[in-house]
Amino acid sequence: MGREGTMALPDETTVVSLFHSRTADHGDDTAIWVKEKGDYTPQNWSDFGRRVRRTAAALVGIGVQPGDRVVQVSENRYEWIVCDLAIQMAQAVHVPVHAPLTGPQIAHQIVDCGARAVLVSTPAQLEKLTAVENRLPERIRVVCYDACDASIRGRKVVQLDELTASVASGMGREAERQALMSVRPDSLATILYTSGTTGEPKGVMLTQDNLAFNALATIKAIPHAPGDLRLCILPLSHIFARTCDLYTWIAAGSQLALAQSRETVLEDCAAVRPTLINAVPYFFERIVRRLEEQGKCGQPGALRELLGGRIRFCCSGGAALPEHVYDAFAAQGVTLLQGYGLSETSPVITVSTPEQNRRGTAGRPLPGADVRIADDGEILTRGRHVMKGYYNNAAATDETIRDGWLYTGDLGQLDGDGFLRITGRKKEIIVTTGGKNISPVLIEGLLAQEPLIHQAMVVGDGRDFLAALVVPEPGALKEEITSRRITVASVADALSHPDVVGLYTERISQRLSELAPYEQVRTFRLIDRAFSIEQGELTPKLSLRREVIEEHFAGQIRAMYGAK
Repeated sequence: MGREGTMALPDETTVVSLFHSRTADHGDDTAIWVKEKGDYTPQNWSDFGRRVRRTAAALVGIGVQPGDRVVQVSENRYEWIVCDLAIQMAQAVHVPVHAPLTGPQIAHQIVDCGARAVLVSTPAQLEKLTAVENRLPERIRVVCYDACDASIRGRKVVQLDELTASVASGMGREAERQALMSVRPDSLATILYTSGTTGEPKGVMLTQDNLAFNALATIKAIPHAPGDLRLCILPLSHIFARTCDLYTWIAAGSQLALAQSRETVLEDCAAVRPTLINAVPYFFERIVRRLEEQGKCGQPGALRELLGGRIRFCCSGGAALPEHVYDAFAAQGVTLLQGYGLSETSPVITVSTPEQNRRGTAGRPLPGADVRIADDGEILTRGRHVMKGYYNNAAATDETIRDGWLYTGDLGQLDGDGFLRITGRKKEIIVTTGGKNISPVLIEGLLAQEPLIHQAMVVGDGRDFLAALVVPEPGALKEEITSRRITVASVADALSHPDVVGLYTERISQRLSELAPYEQVRTFRLIDRAFSIEQGELTPKLSLRREVIEEHFAGQIRAMYGAK
């Protein structure tokens, strides 16, 4: 879509109008690659638009009215994209729920937003609802993408294909016509429940213009080439993928393919040969580790070939990008851009570009996004990307948005050229009894660079010193145990073996060698399972939920400090 400055941003716009223009003006162009019978097959914008319009009409047919909330509980799949756009074309509000959530968590969001209908992907997701159906509204309508045989609150669950098959000719066009007349830039488009690191989830309200502006501004900042193909590997229920993969795809007129799962990403790269990939730092770190395992870090072109051979650049967001990962990509000649944003900002606030890419920073503010640093170091932003507020939570809204500025809760610095460097999380600062303010994110990022460590969480607030819960990388630890001929009888035996503990003590000391004495991890515990979304210990973007982890591992934490 050209380089920065070549595209003027419209004063106001909507996702609905962007989608209409794309399907009307470029109907014969390839839009999306759908996995069918083992192969990716192309579908053009015209056929895709027809599917969206019929689905919108089907939603209207089951009673969805303008402003109604429609919940979607689904993994990434073709129907997720169709239904996202169909919900908006039906003039309703899309409330996407993260697929790994439990039945009670899903029920809470359904009730909190006052949903009129729920769309679920599979019978397995449906079972979560049947287990808690007494908590759901009596008149809720439930639709399943796959074949199912169930009822919710006395109503039979209908399959999506059955609904769309009953749509009369012309009803889809009428739904689109009504939407183009009625959906305004300030119309509420979606409610996103943030999982947050603490407290109950809050419903972030984003408007049509929030989403459309953020997608268009991102395209203005980052060049798109004709024929670009995005491989979407992040959950679409998270705003990063939704705006930066889905809506930029529509606005730029590129092509899109969905990875089948996190485990098949490299296989999918080989199949569709993407030119663009958005992901969290964890993914890019795993790619670097894969090259290291294969002994190909010094082999020119190895990383590009691993990603399908056509990659132009990758974008990282959702967490801080370790500098060694950035360096590994640079050494391989693959551009890795870092950005920064929040659910509350649709999400992009700053982004690097191929021409303006500075190591250790999250780029510069998007066109139309203002950024400043408060006196205490907190990052503030204002502009069309900032949310409407939190759903039914005026107090939280007023606390977060003050005098037009959104207080991000993150700490950062702007250099002389306007590049943003994230220095920590305001609410994740550890204050020791000695009065030292320490960012655990910095230390955890350094520990994550160690091949023997899968995950780590640093604790120490109100304590004399820092300690850490450390999740070993199973494969790497097994290799070390074998090569060092350490005799162990079980996993528990391995994690407490003096030689293993000594090995981790040495590696942790090496990783933190450049930090101040008060930033050193003085003691740690090796734990036998990873932190997970399912246990409520990670957010969908894989950030640590510290209070939950501290509760689950309270005994280990007490032992670390009780022994000192």
